[in-house]
Amino acid sequence: MRKFLVVLDDSRECLNAMRFAALRAAHTGGGVTILSVIPPDEFQHWIGVSDIMRAEARERIEAHFEVFAKWMRDRQGVNPELVIREGEPVNEILDLIREDPEIGVLVLGAGTEKSGPGPLVTQMSRSSGNLPVPITIVPGEISKDRLEAIT
Repeated sequence: MRKFLVVLDDSRECLNAMRFAALRAAHTGGGVTILSVIPPDEFQHWIGVSDIMRAEARERIEAHFEVFAKWMRDRQGVNPELVIREGEPVNEILDLIREDPEIGVLVLGAGTEKSGPGPLVTQMSRSSGNLPVPITIVPGEISKDRLEAIT
């Protein structure tokens, strides 16, 4: 089964990337893997405090994931998989793609800020020629109707 890998973060554009991945998976009989990466600098505290912060970050991610997962299951018939990692986002994305041969497409949402599409899209685009899978970049401002029409 081909899986669409999508990154879960706190950005607005993440929503359209999730929608796109779920719609494409539903239309092609594929799956969705949702990756959330916790940056290492979030836990630069004493060990006891960092353990609590790590647990809270995981709980927050799991709650956020469940909102998307429920929509994917109920509306698209797709049961997504959640992967939570700690590290640098680009490295963790690349590692997961290398580890899971079923991942066939990386789906990223592009921001609409004047400063550019966002750091993840920028970094992944720079190395896109060497990636083992294609990248689909979903515009942050694309409407839900247009997104459904093109998937």
